[in-house]
Amino acid sequence: MPLEAPFTPVADRVMHLNARYRHHAASAVLKRAMSDPQVGRIAMVSSFGAESVALLHMVAMVDRSTPVVFIDTQMLFPETLAYQQDVAGLLGLTDLRIIRADKVTLDAEDPYGALHLSNPDACCDLRKTRPLEQALKGFDAWITGRKRFQGASRATLDFFENEEDRRIKVNPLAHWDKQDVQDYMINNRLPRHPLISKGYPSIGCTPCTSPVKAGENERAGRWRGSDKEECGIHLVDGKMVRIGAA
Repeated sequence: MPLEAPFTPVADRVMHLNARYRHHAASAVLKRAMSDPQVGRIAMVSSFGAESVALLHMVAMVDRSTPVVFIDTQMLFPETLAYQQDVAGLLGLTDLRIIRADKVTLDAEDPYGALHLSNPDACCDLRKTRPLEQALKGFDAWITGRKRFQGASRATLDFFENEEDRRIKVNPLAHWDKQDVQDYMINNRLPRHPLISKGYPSIGCTPCTSPVKAGENERAGRWRGSDKEECGIHLVDGKMVRIGAA
C-alpha cells in the first residue's frame, strides 16, 4: 500500500531520521526508509555504474517493485546500456523508468551534441538534472548510492539529506568504504560493470569519462582537466559542488 505524503517540513524529518537511524547498518537504513512514513513516497535513482549493482540488489531484496529511475543521457557507454538491461533482468526489477531529455529541448540547446565541450555544466543540466527533476515529481524521497569516501564534497554525508526543502535524499551506503562494496558484490555473486576491468572505477558519459591511473582518486576520470566534480544531480546549497585545481 503506498505511503501517504508526509506534511512535516523536510528539514525536520531529516533531523529526526538521522537521529533515529544514526547507528543502524546500511541494510536496516534502506529497509526502514522504504517503509517509514516520515520518508514518504520513495524511488531509487541509479546510473547502473561501477558500484550500482550492490545497492540495486539491496533494494530488490526489499521490494522489486520499487521505482528505479535510470537517466539515459544518450551519451552513455554501450557497455553501460547493456549492463543496465542485464542487471535489471537479473534482479527482477519491475518498475524500471528509463528517462531522457526531451528531443525538442535537445535539438534547441544542443543540436550538434557538442555542448559538453563548451559548457559541461549546461550539458549535465540539460541531459541529467532537468529530466531527473521531472521524473521525481510525485516522490518525497529518492535513494542514492553516494558514499563518504568518494570525495571531499561527500566526506560528511549523512544517511538522510535535505534536498532544498523539497525532498529527502537517502544515502544508505554513506558510511561504506570501497571494500565494503566489493565484499557485498562478491558475497552476493553480483556481476561487475564490464568497464571496471578497463580502468574505469567511476563511469559516466563517454566524452566526459576517462580511465583512472593507479594512485588517483576513483573519480579522477570524471571531467578530467576541469574543476567540475558533480554532474549537477547532487547539489549543495542549490549549487553544483566544485573543488580546487589541486
